[in-house]
Amino acid sequence: MAFDVQTVRSGFPALREGTAHFDGPGGSQTPASVAEAVARTMTSSISNRGRVTASERRADDIVLEARAAMGDLLGTEAGGVVFGRSMTALTYDLARTLARGWSAGDEVVVTSLDHDANIRPWVQAAERAGATVRWAEFDPATGELPVAAVEEQLSERTRLVAVTGASNLVGTRPDVPAVAAAAHAVGALVHVDVVHLVAHAVVDRHALGADVLACSPYKHFGPHLGVQAADPALLETLHPDKLLPSTDQVPERFELGTLPYEMLAGTTAAVEAIAALDLDAIGSRRSRIETSMAAVEAHEDGLRERLEAGLRGVDGVVLHSRAARRTPTVYFAVEGVESAALSRHLAEAGVNAPAGHFYAIEAARRLGLGDTGAVRAGIAPYTDAGDVERLVDAVADGVAALRG
Repeated sequence: MAFDVQTVRSGFPALREGTAHFDGPGGSQTPASVAEAVARTMTSSISNRGRVTASERRADDIVLEARAAMGDLLGTEAGGVVFGRSMTALTYDLARTLARGWSAGDEVVVTSLDHDANIRPWVQAAERAGATVRWAEFDPATGELPVAAVEEQLSERTRLVAVTGASNLVGTRPDVPAVAAAAHAVGALVHVDVVHLVAHAVVDRHALGADVLACSPYKHFGPHLGVQAADPALLETLHPDKLLPSTDQVPERFELGTLPYEMLAGTTAAVEAIAALDLDAIGSRRSRIETSMAAVEAHEDGLRERLEAGLRGVDGVVLHSRAARRTPTVYFAVEGVESAALSRHLAEAGVNAPAGHFYAIEAARRLGLGDTGAVRAGIAPYTDAGDVERLVDAVADGVAALRG
C-alpha cells in the first residue's frame, strides 16, 4: 500500500489557495486531470452521438467510457448505468416510474438517517399512489440504524426499501447487505443512496444487495451530475415517460435529452483519479480502485481519530458521529455556541467546515438539533494532518471568542 497524501494533494489546484477543506461531503475539490478532460471535450470536434463521423464517434465513445468507468467504480454492469442532471432528479424520475405499479395497501420503507433525496421522492410517490410510508428510525444516542429497525417495518406489501449506504450527516454505515436480504425476502426492491459512501469506501452493488444505487460524481472528484446504477434486467421492466423519437434501449430510455459529454468525460477522469490514489495499485481499473480505496480508508480513519480526539479536548464539544462503523465525517456542536457562528469563525481562519442539516433534515431533527443543525467536518483523501490541526485550533479559538 503506497498512499502519499502530499502526492495526492499536488493534483488538486484549489488546495494551493491555502484553505483547509472539510466541506467535501457537500462537494469535493477537483483534480486538474478532471478539469482538463472537461475542457478537452468542450474544445474538441464533437457532435451528437453516432458512428458515422469522427465527431459522432467521439461523443458515443465518451458516453460508453463513462458508463464503463462508473460500472467499475460501483461494482455493477455498465449497461445499467444511467446519467442525469442530479441524483435527486434521477431518484424522483425512478420513484414516479415505479409508483405506477403501486396502489392502496402497498408499503414503502424509508429511514430517518437518510438525506432527503432518498426520502421525499419515495414519500411523495407513495402518497400519490395511495401507498403507506413506513419509517425505520435510527438511534440518536449511538447514530446506529439497526437492521431490526428496518425489519420491523417490512411486510408482504412492502414494495421498496430506501436506505443510505452512509449518512452524509453523521457518517453511519448501516448493514446494507442485511437490510437488502430482509427486503428481498418479502419481495421488495432496494434503493441505496451511496452518494456519501462512494467517496470513502469500495462500493459493490452486488455485494450490497442493491437493486439500484444512486450517487453524485461531484462528491468524489467529478463534475456536477447524477448517476443511477441498476440491475439492467430491472431497467428492462420499467417504462418511464420519454419522447416518442428517443430510443427505447436500456439504459438510454431513462436519459432525457442530450447527455453532457464534457461532464461524462470528466466523470471518467474522476474514476481514473480514484484508481490512481494508491501509487502501487496495479491490475484492472476495478482492482486499482479497490486497492486505492482501501488505502484511502486507512488514511481517513487515522485522521478522523485524530480529529475526534482533538475536538474532545475543547470544552463543550458534543460529537454526534458515534456509530461503530462510519465514514470520516464528524458532526459536532458546542454547548453555548451557535453552530453557524462557529462555522463563520472557522471560515475566517481559512477552514471550511459548514454548519446546517445538509438536507438530512430528518436526522438533524432526531438528534435534537432542529433545522439549524451543527457543524460538519468531512475528511477527504487530500486532507492531511496539518488540516486537522488547523481545524481543532480554529474550533478552540472560535469557542473562546464566541463565548466572550
